[in-house]
Amino acid sequence: MAITRYEPWGLLSQLQKELERGAAEGSTATAEWAPAVDIKETKDKFVIHADIPGVKPEEIDISMENGVLTIKGEKKTEAETEKEGYKRVERTYGSFYRRFSLPDTANPDAISAASKHGVLEITIPKKEDVQPKKISVTSAD
Repeated sequence: MAITRYEPWGLLSQLQKELERGAAEGSTATAEWAPAVDIKETKDKFVIHADIPGVKPEEIDISMENGVLTIKGEKKTEAETEKEGYKRVERTYGSFYRRFSLPDTANPDAISAASKHGVLEITIPKKEDVQPKKISVTSAD
């Protein structure tokens, strides 16, 4: 019997990779890369920032269906360098696909998106009727 070291964080990392792979495999097209994202929640909205350098806004497809926000597109980049007798051309191609389950508090009718300097910003306002309401407490004397 072999003794193995217990690595709880390694198991968590493995689980996360399997979940991400499963989401990509369940899509109509398998993603070749996944953009890094930051998700922020404020009092009245959710904001998603996705790093997609080299992708034009018209090449990005964002959709919302059954509480799931989907971002997909394709990256096509070509860089060419010529110096002292040699020429180098590098091409990068690949599709990406990310999905996010949105909470019931999200307002799907007011989602907006903008792209600037290779960063996609998706703003998802919260429904007004589910905004936190402060309730004052009075003395019952």
